[in-house]
Amino acid sequence: MDVYVGQNKRHWCLHQDLLCYHTAFFEDHVPEKGKQKNDKVELLEEDPRAFELFVKWLYQGRIDDVSDLPMEKKWDHADACQKLYLLCDRVDMPQLKNIAIDQFRKGCFEAGLVPGPEEIKPIYDMTPPRSPIRKLISQIAARQIMDPESQSDASTYRICFEASADFAIDVVNAIRQGAGAKLFHDPTEDVGCVYHEHGVGHFCKVS
Repeated sequence: MDVYVGQNKRHWCLHQDLLCYHTAFFEDHVPEKGKQKNDKVELLEEDPRAFELFVKWLYQGRIDDVSDLPMEKKWDHADACQKLYLLCDRVDMPQLKNIAIDQFRKGCFEAGLVPGPEEIKPIYDMTPPRSPIRKLISQIAARQIMDPESQSDASTYRICFEASADFAIDVVNAIRQGAGAKLFHDPTEDVGCVYHEHGVGHFCKVS
């Protein structure tokens, strides 16, 4: 079976029986007796790096462990595993999907990097509500927002908030969960002109 992946249509020729054994996604492209059927599959929205990992797992039963890779390759592998998760979600391969998300988490930790809004937005575009990777990503974003040593704040994720109300809700819930039982300061208790419009340090004449 010919499979073309990515915008540049990188080509793989794979055993159709192996593909169909692992997922019914490819069965619609298998020719039937007496009928002409297209045995070409195009996955133009997918990342060729992810499909390369997919093929390795098909034929070898494993993918590389990020812990075995040099530091300069850890993040690229983690990012590819994030894309592999989305691919497996599309073709319904939960076992490999679980491997992919574990490698993604481990890769983020070992590389000391996390996905930015450009990587997060497609995850919410391509996955259903309550997806495990949505939970992970929203918790990562919430931690970045709340980390006093991080340069990220809520505005960092503006494109994600604008594109997905689900992302906004998930992040707020993750912040609430992470804050534990700590109650925020009550702004209605403030005195003076904290919320008035005037120059800083100016005397407020409103009584």
